Amino acid sequence: MSAFETPWATVNLGIELHHGESFAARSAEDGLPGGTSAEGVPTDGGFVALSAESVLTGALSIGALVQPGLRRNPRRAHLLVSTVLGKHLPTDPRVVIGAGNRLGDLVREVLGEREAVVLGFAETATGLGHCVAARIDAGCYLHSTRRHESRATTLTGFEEGHSHATSHLLQPAPAAIFANDLPLVLVDDEISTGDTAIDAVRALHAFAPRSHYVLASLVDMRTPADRTKFEAAAAELGARIDTVCLASGRTELPSGLIDTVTALPDPQLNPVATQSGSYGRIELSWPADVPEGGRHGILRSDAAAFDIALKSVADEVNTRLDAEFAGRPVIVIGHEELMYLPLRLAAELADAGTPTRFQTTTRSPAYVLDEPGYPLRRGFRFTAPEPDPTAQRYLYNAQWPDADPVLLVVIDPPADTPELVAPGGLVDALTASGADVLVAVLPGADPRALHAGRTAAPVAVTASLSMSHNDSATRADSPGREKSTTGTVSTDRDGHAEHGGGASSVPDERGARPLPVALHGPEFGSYAPEDVSWLLKDLSDADLEADVTEREHRIQAGVAHYAESLPVEFQPDAEYRELFDRVLADSAQRLALAVATVAELVVAERGENIVLVSLARAGTPVGVLMRRWLVSGIGREPLTVPHYAVSIVRDRGIDAVALDYLARHHDPSSIVFVDGWTGKGAITHELTAALDAYHAAGGARFDDELVVLADPANCVRTYGTRDDFLIASACLNSTVSGLVSRTVLNTTLIGPGEFHGAKFYRDLIDADVSNQLIDTVTAAFDAISDKVPAAVAAIRDSDRTPDWSGWASVEKVRAEYGISTVNYVKPGVGETTRVLLRRVPWRVLVREADAPEHAHIRLLAAARNVPVEVVPDLAYSCMGLIKELAR
Repeated sequence: MSAFETPWATVNLGIELHHGESFAARSAEDGLPGGTSAEGVPTDGGFVALSAESVLTGALSIGALVQPGLRRNPRRAHLLVSTVLGKHLPTDPRVVIGAGNRLGDLVREVLGEREAVVLGFAETATGLGHCVAARIDAGCYLHSTRRHESRATTLTGFEEGHSHATSHLLQPAPAAIFANDLPLVLVDDEISTGDTAIDAVRALHAFAPRSHYVLASLVDMRTPADRTKFEAAAAELGARIDTVCLASGRTELPSGLIDTVTALPDPQLNPVATQSGSYGRIELSWPADVPEGGRHGILRSDAAAFDIALKSVADEVNTRLDAEFAGRPVIVIGHEELMYLPLRLAAELADAGTPTRFQTTTRSPAYVLDEPGYPLRRGFRFTAPEPDPTAQRYLYNAQWPDADPVLLVVIDPPADTPELVAPGGLVDALTASGADVLVAVLPGADPRALHAGRTAAPVAVTASLSMSHNDSATRADSPGREKSTTGTVSTDRDGHAEHGGGASSVPDERGARPLPVALHGPEFGSYAPEDVSWLLKDLSDADLEADVTEREHRIQAGVAHYAESLPVEFQPDAEYRELFDRVLADSAQRLALAVATVAELVVAERGENIVLVSLARAGTPVGVLMRRWLVSGIGREPLTVPHYAVSIVRDRGIDAVALDYLARHHDPSSIVFVDGWTGKGAITHELTAALDAYHAAGGARFDDELVVLADPANCVRTYGTRDDFLIASACLNSTVSGLVSRTVLNTTLIGPGEFHGAKFYRDLIDADVSNQLIDTVTAAFDAISDKVPAAVAAIRDSDRTPDWSGWASVEKVRAEYGISTVNYVKPGVGETTRVLLRRVPWRVLVREADAPEHAHIRLLAAARNVPVEVVPDLAYSCMGLIKELAR
């Protein structure tokens, strides 16, 4: 008996899929021959043992469409593996298309003869949605995307709270093909509770209200309570929302499933054969003005050109396969969202006589178990080929029982990077398993060419969509920019997006929409007005503080984002305050040297005409100090340096209205973004992605380099030090940061066209040490001035290339301590302090038991009864681990 048999048998007996309503077959027009029902068709070896002759022609049940699988997730330990989607399981492409056709027929029954727009959800349903759109002959099909495409305009977006990648972007080219009031069909592979679907409808309805939505899925697993909640949400929106599916049912889980799955051994991934397989490459042809899928929208009028281009591509692939792999079966593997074209390519190969199956890679980790009856028998984990050095991607099964298939991996240019074939990349993982891999690179359409072609013929585009929405952002009879209710962008009459964090206001006499005004002390914050301009909305009168434990529960459960509320501000006792004073006195010169070093490094490389923009609030004291150094005239001519503070929120991006403000008042190339320190480097990623998205949405191009005082994570090029030392401003909250709270992004308080918000804690003025910190470090400038040139030269002469070693060390700790996500591991003195001040800490790790860098942390830990553990080989001085409350 395998070590895995007993755990899987226990879990498998506990997960029960109960069948609900089923839908009769439509007709032979499904494109599939007649045959018997797929009920109870077995699977073997991670390969769907279905055929085009035996599936989707009779009444379907949940058991025929999905199989239970496992995943290590503190909120949901199971997943439903589709037998007809072609994601986790290699599937006959004609079965996948047949499922989409059948779902499309159900949609058409609801719509009647009315025109519609179809939206597929990334990543899983991009191909399914395209199949539905093609089946109903939709005027336009668009799928959401997680990819930040610099050549595209982001129209709007929405969040998926329980996904591994939460942000959905909509990038139609131009906006007019999507922004209308036609019925909208939303396609997903499954509905579990309906929460994600209704959240998406809410976000889309806020952007472009419609009277009718249709939610289409392969399976619908909602409970009666879920359905009641769903109906209430629809009533709240005042819109009709219909749902259709191939089968409905319910999932019953045994108690303790999460603990059972957590206790399973680590899965065995990336199998290695005695002999590696081969690797080949083929460059495919594709017209630049023909969309290869729905990422930027595909119109009914594009269908003929798509089919012609597809035939040409299939001929190229067939020729190559015949030359090198004649007679062998093929598994076509799409890349994440790139599903539909690889699916259609697989169908072309199958129709031409090549035994072919289809599946895709994914962002989602699942539990692999090589046991009969379990759907995920084999798994691969590999480095994301797109520019994302910390991300992992996955592929499951990719095998053919009793055969030796060629793995044909279809990618587009953003995935055609050195990481694709580097050690740990997809090609390396697959060939190591003994598979022969042929990578087919598809040029794909240029969204700018699509936009230009469709804008040049607006009458044809709009007529084909029957647009009639009086308040649409694309209304052609309205001058200038129109008001939109989205929380992301507004659009002009040509469908170009204007990123503004919300709806634009009525244009002023120059045609530019008004922007909020900056805040200054002493009306907002305790810093002098010349030290910083706050690009924030004053929320001082809002009740935002929540109990720390309750707040943590909501964040970890995925029902709230950390930026929607505030923790109760920590107020130190006399012992802790005395420690702060001692730390500040002891570290003032070290802080001053780091401040002067990074400030001079910026001037040396960016010039004297700079504008400092600190990321509130940890970056703000550093920005104030850098400005103080540069205007002081110590060792150089004094400079005039404006300094602003803006909000950036993990998973939500930077405040786009603040960027609009900066772009209107300054040359964007002069903006220098400043933060206090790096932990894992998550904000470094967030800044780059957010600025790319802002530019893609029509905004100015800002330099995404992040400048920090301390870079223990080794993830930036410009820093004052890479030591993980104590920055005094990390010891406290608002009372060392101008009496300003953490920034808040809460849609009930932040309206369209407004800055992100924050509170000014005027009542804490007696405890404020913000200017004590600034004045103490400023007073140390003279003492360290002669050391600055050498410190700058040492950094400029060193290898400053980020190696992201901090992230690797966090991953190591996460694995060793059995933590489900790196989000619960906070490395470094500053981040560990934050865990103890704002979150629910589990334990603190320190490299040395009595190091002065974390004396205040030991005091905080003792006050909160948090164990402190000495780990001598820790990469950082200390780490804070957040308690997983679902455990």
